[in-house]
Amino acid sequence: MSYSTSMSDMEGSFVVLHREGSITEHQQPIQPVDHIPEPATPSPAHIEPPPAPQPATHPSLHSGFPGQGSYAHDWSDAATGGGIRRHGRHFVDAYGRVCNLRGVNLSGSSKAPIDHDHETFPTNHRTITFVGRPFPLEEAPEHFARLRRWGLTFIRFLVTWEAVEHEGPGIYDTAYLTYVRSLLTLLPEYGLCGFVCLHQDVWSRYSGGSGAPAWTLEAVGFDLHTLEDAGAAWLLGVKGGGHIEEERGIWPCGYQKLAAATMATCFWGGDVFAPKLKIPMPDGSEKPVQRFLQDAFLDMFDVVAAALSDLPGVIGFELMNEPHRGYIDLPSLHAFDYNTDLHLSHVPSAFQSFLLGAGHPTPVSIWTRSFPMPTRKTSSAILNPHGRSAWRADGPTRGRCVWEAHGVWGWDKVKDEGVVLRESYFKKDPRTGEGVEWYEGFYYPFVRVWAERMRRAGMVGRGKVLVAEPIPNEFCPASWTGENQPPNFVYAPHWYDLNALFAKAFGDFTVNVQGLSRGMFLPKALYWGQQGARDNFSLQIRNIVEAGYKALGEVPCLIGECGIPMDMNRKEAFKSENWHWQYRMMDAMMTALEGALVGFTLWNYNPDNDDTRGDDWNGENFSWFSRRRALPRSLLDLEQTSFTLDNGGRILPAVVRPYAAKTAGVPLRFSYEMNEGAFAYAWAVPAQVDDDGDGAGESSDAPAAGKNGSVGTPPLDGHPPIKAWQTEIYVPAQLTHGRALRVEGLREAEGDRWTHDEARQTLFIVPGAARRCAGARMEVRVRVHPPIRPTFAVNGFWSDFGEMIWSGCVVFVGVFLFFKFKVFA
Repeated sequence: MSYSTSMSDMEGSFVVLHREGSITEHQQPIQPVDHIPEPATPSPAHIEPPPAPQPATHPSLHSGFPGQGSYAHDWSDAATGGGIRRHGRHFVDAYGRVCNLRGVNLSGSSKAPIDHDHETFPTNHRTITFVGRPFPLEEAPEHFARLRRWGLTFIRFLVTWEAVEHEGPGIYDTAYLTYVRSLLTLLPEYGLCGFVCLHQDVWSRYSGGSGAPAWTLEAVGFDLHTLEDAGAAWLLGVKGGGHIEEERGIWPCGYQKLAAATMATCFWGGDVFAPKLKIPMPDGSEKPVQRFLQDAFLDMFDVVAAALSDLPGVIGFELMNEPHRGYIDLPSLHAFDYNTDLHLSHVPSAFQSFLLGAGHPTPVSIWTRSFPMPTRKTSSAILNPHGRSAWRADGPTRGRCVWEAHGVWGWDKVKDEGVVLRESYFKKDPRTGEGVEWYEGFYYPFVRVWAERMRRAGMVGRGKVLVAEPIPNEFCPASWTGENQPPNFVYAPHWYDLNALFAKAFGDFTVNVQGLSRGMFLPKALYWGQQGARDNFSLQIRNIVEAGYKALGEVPCLIGECGIPMDMNRKEAFKSENWHWQYRMMDAMMTALEGALVGFTLWNYNPDNDDTRGDDWNGENFSWFSRRRALPRSLLDLEQTSFTLDNGGRILPAVVRPYAAKTAGVPLRFSYEMNEGAFAYAWAVPAQVDDDGDGAGESSDAPAAGKNGSVGTPPLDGHPPIKAWQTEIYVPAQLTHGRALRVEGLREAEGDRWTHDEARQTLFIVPGAARRCAGARMEVRVRVHPPIRPTFAVNGFWSDFGEMIWSGCVVFVGVFLFFKFKVFA
């Protein structure tokens, strides 16, 4: 049924879809979100975190027998003793156990409305609806049950500014907010929890990405219908293109184009760089552009938080996906930095973008893929030959380029050409002449304002985490110290193998683009084979995590996005159903994440994905689930033991893997070999602090001085008291069905006990009393019997070429000795 039908039902009694798929009356109806009041400023007593709830005594604490309670990957209050919270670099439950959160982004389909029309875009942008994104409410049991079975029970839930406020400033889509609230209310029913991410790419769909509503561009003065002709945005990808070779991977270049770069610059630094740009308000007054955009964004964020923050399954909120600095810090108006800004297809410089947007036909360089450098300039072409202007005549700039109005460039009428007037305009503060830095001058101040609003709204007092991330592909800046961090901070950088994404190809040869962009010696950045890919990815992800700990201190690091293109290698797998290379790439990435001991949310679980359209956004195809390949809902059994839920999933053995979900101690090492179905896990009992019996322990929002750690040496002191000695490891039924689980390394003579419950997909381990003292270390090695059939060979340089090299050496030595003693003797 359509969601418009179910929405009318919400006016009376509200329905909840339970995990079995039946529809029952909810005892306390949830009212539609038809009015969101401004949050009142609370007194200081209301913003301090309340005492942690007293968890019920865990049965394993007294019985000593494993297998008590729920299952490993259940994050409901009942399974965690009252919820999870951050402590140091970890998340912990109310029993003091370290929680490893592993899940998915839900979903790539949420970037576009349910009624998005490729043919008519960008018309009707005020009347669209996102109700039903990422999927209709009645489908929730199917998808949540599937994620539970796969152990991917931590959700990064995508919400766009456009979805909430597409109709106009201050007009919020209450039907959408009610839908999202109804959907997220169901999370605990399936052991799921997660955080809400305000998502954007390239500012907005109307500038080639996703995120902000169309009226933000119109308010600044852009004409939505001429942006593409004027070279101010690349829109073909959001219109359904981006799949053929000539279009593939162009969309990230949109960050450098006029529309997105101008909007980001005005949002972060309009007071500095665009002080003349004033936005007319309904009451006849004017607002500076930065204040207008930031106020609108924060007001919208308040509405979202007020609608969702009381839900037990929502543990926090993320400020913004992949922020970008726009033109701020731009060294030159004549060129972008090749090492940080993608150059592909038409890449106008900032100055050329100004000219194009103002309606001046301009020659622009064309870049194509190459080797060993990713791209090279191959030709040029004149863009905007018909002289279309990107600026509205009735806008606040009266049809003039905002940067021309600020004296950054001008038009020489005598020479009939554009001229740069202020080359370092975006590198220095135009008011003072002093240099600017995006993070310190613009990003951190906004984070502080956002954090204060979240605090006043009671987010901090309720223990909600506040999530933020740096610019994509950048390490955590050293300046991100305690005073610049929000309370309850979680650091959520992203990682992708940029070489594979750019080429949409993966094979035995891999490249460390991260290292090359930072000056790594070329031969050192080249890897061979599956072992090489694992080593390559492990180094890159470890670098990201280590940089975070070094700058931030003991703050949780969660990889907010990571994934692989399913349509790699010219979509060969869609034709042959041989997913060999997808298996290998996903395994290399997952192995790297496991070695770094970080939680993550994979990009992405998208029920709307299909082989032809992919994720239907800029030619991307990352979802390893496709409903079109799955069984119909009528044939599904929604229990964890049901293999019917696996239909529609691709490369599941590489994605669905064992992991320690709840550890009665501090994780030290984890490794899994998917070709053997074997893993090893080590953890240590920490030195615990006295928390006066409230179960909370030490919990500081800022990093403790001198406690900065690393991936390999997590701190073992200052841990909350452990009130459940049962460690729970998720072991997928796909791996154990029809096989026995063999556990080695425990000391049964000292009281160590374990049990495996396949129906709950959990290995339970309880150490003996003598192994519960501070500093005690546990290590288990687990394998299945009979062994599984390997999916691929873990090859490397020496395994592939070692014999050839040694043979060559022997021949060389033989020839050398022959000539030395026979010919030249």
